[in-house]
Amino acid sequence: MSEAKAPAGLGEIVEDRLLDGRLLLRQPRKGHRAGSDAVLLAAVLPELGAGRLLDIGAGVGTVGLAAALAQPELGVTLLERDPELAGLAAGNAALNGMEGRISVVAADVGAPAGKLTGLGLASGSYDAVAMNPPFYPPGGTRASPVPNRKAAHVAEGDLAIWLRTARRLLKPGGLIAIIHRAEALPELLAGLEIGFGALAIRPVHAFAERPAIRVIVTAVLNSRKPAELLPAFVINGPDGRLTALSDAVHRGRAKLG
Repeated sequence: MSEAKAPAGLGEIVEDRLLDGRLLLRQPRKGHRAGSDAVLLAAVLPELGAGRLLDIGAGVGTVGLAAALAQPELGVTLLERDPELAGLAAGNAALNGMEGRISVVAADVGAPAGKLTGLGLASGSYDAVAMNPPFYPPGGTRASPVPNRKAAHVAEGDLAIWLRTARRLLKPGGLIAIIHRAEALPELLAGLEIGFGALAIRPVHAFAERPAIRVIVTAVLNSRKPAELLPAFVINGPDGRLTALSDAVHRGRAKLG
């Protein structure tokens, strides 16, 4: 892990490695940092060939870059409202030799459709959308004093805004993939009733004997297929070490789809 000069609002920047060291990321030392959520979300994405992926709320680009690493023909757009984080995401694309396949848009997911179109986010232009929305409503948790961590964890708008933008930007038959806290499942299901089908719901457990801490939900735009409840994904075994599948996923050696 090495250190780099930071943008003014982000504090100290460090260089970390994910996916068995194959993905390099410059990110703030303090605040919201790339971890299991991003790795699991990238691992659930199907093979998209030379298609296009939109990573909404991309932060420093972890999900989109991990997907691009696994799928060498994939084109990725990283949408991030914080211009300093967006700058880090662009730098991370270059750091990993992916700048030719990665574009970065610094804008809010709730911006008017016309503004997003003007920034290159045209309606019906993506094969898949991935998102890791802020987990908590305002007042729903004790907010971090670190601005980028607060923004990543505490929503300023409704989840419906994220889903509305995804619906507009996906191609017919396009896939949405979301990771969220387990308690948010009813809100997710309600939001996905509009326009989506073929829901696949996978609980994520830190340990097999404990309640789920996350859900990963995928759905297909305009599909009429019924929902599926998939087998649970367990991160750690009884000894506290990653399970065999979890270890392979965290190394980028296995998919979760």
